[in-house]
Amino acid sequence: METYTKTKLIEVDGNVATANGFYAGGLHCGIKRKRNDLGWLYSDVPANTAAVYTTNQFQAAPLVVTKESIQAEGKIQGLIVNSGVANACTGEEGLSNAYQMRHLFANKLGIADHLVAVNSTGVIGEQLPMEKLTEGIAQIDLTDSVQENFEKAILTTDTFTKHACVQTEIDGQQVIIGGAAKGSGMINPNMATMLTFLTTDAAIEPAALDLALKTAVDQTFNCITVDGDTSTNDTVMVMANGLANNPLITQQDSESFQLFSDALTVVCQNLAKQIARDGEGATKLIEVQVKGAKTHEDAQTISKTVVGSSLVKTAVFGADANWGRIICAIGYSGTEIDTNKVDVSIGNTLVVHRGMPVIFDEDTAEAYLQQKEEITIVIDLNSGNQEATAWGCDLSYDYVKINASYRT
Repeated sequence: METYTKTKLIEVDGNVATANGFYAGGLHCGIKRKRNDLGWLYSDVPANTAAVYTTNQFQAAPLVVTKESIQAEGKIQGLIVNSGVANACTGEEGLSNAYQMRHLFANKLGIADHLVAVNSTGVIGEQLPMEKLTEGIAQIDLTDSVQENFEKAILTTDTFTKHACVQTEIDGQQVIIGGAAKGSGMINPNMATMLTFLTTDAAIEPAALDLALKTAVDQTFNCITVDGDTSTNDTVMVMANGLANNPLITQQDSESFQLFSDALTVVCQNLAKQIARDGEGATKLIEVQVKGAKTHEDAQTISKTVVGSSLVKTAVFGADANWGRIICAIGYSGTEIDTNKVDVSIGNTLVVHRGMPVIFDEDTAEAYLQQKEEITIVIDLNSGNQEATAWGCDLSYDYVKINASYRT
């Protein structure tokens, strides 16, 4: 457990169903051979909802339906999600199927269709097996809230489930923010083949919730990369049902809003790092810290570029302290820098000082890269006081094996 004294945040052992009034579950309906492939999440009451989506122009049918649902009155009460088939590039039939999923789960909950969001993940270009989904939704037992089943139901090539939770106090009331995520491949800054569902019992106005989510995503999910690909189905959605009974958080209430925003960012960062660590075939999490930048945007651009470099990734996998690949990525990032001021460290080993190589112990650097599951690269531009961090993973032989046979 880690305590954030600055904002009174405590990371707790919780999940997407920990906040008051939320329930989640999952089952196997037959899309995949054995594993859970249908998940659901719902709130006792309609919840103010905000979401961000993939920047890929080929947006899947479920995103169209979910956007429409949220736009209706800014509230969602239920979510239905399947894995195995993405329902992307499926035309009018795919759109009709997404609407049908929404309608079936709305009937199960006894609520209006527009209070349900829909998500899918999996193979692109295949139609959903609607008979299996229809039977699966009919089998849902809303009293069977086992959040681990939900976490398993949204996975594709992931090797482990992902959840996070933070507890804080706002205006004298305990507030909880929890979440679940999936993602391990086709991950690139600006969203990728990942789904993240966040829940909170905080009372917060829609505009403030939307701003908090966009701020959190920019600092977390948009700072991770696995392989440079951005998918068609990516969604990060947050539902706030207000059951904590705190005074309504608004953008004008700067202290309460900042506390909520910080808490949401902590949850998103936790989930983002788990996604990066679970990159397809990955053996190491890579964290790139950029300091001393003139602007935050410069720091963020460089950190993303370095962590996304295939040559940096392969060097980390091979435990090769090849600092030239890091310098190369900094140089082509498109950010104006003073090359005579740049310092680079791999772990605690300084390898470049003021733009020039330094003599370092190769064995120490290699041992660090071999033994650590989490590798830190620190870049100091020595040109300002802004900083940013990005996360990714190494690139291994298994990445090629996994993606060469994804459909089979």
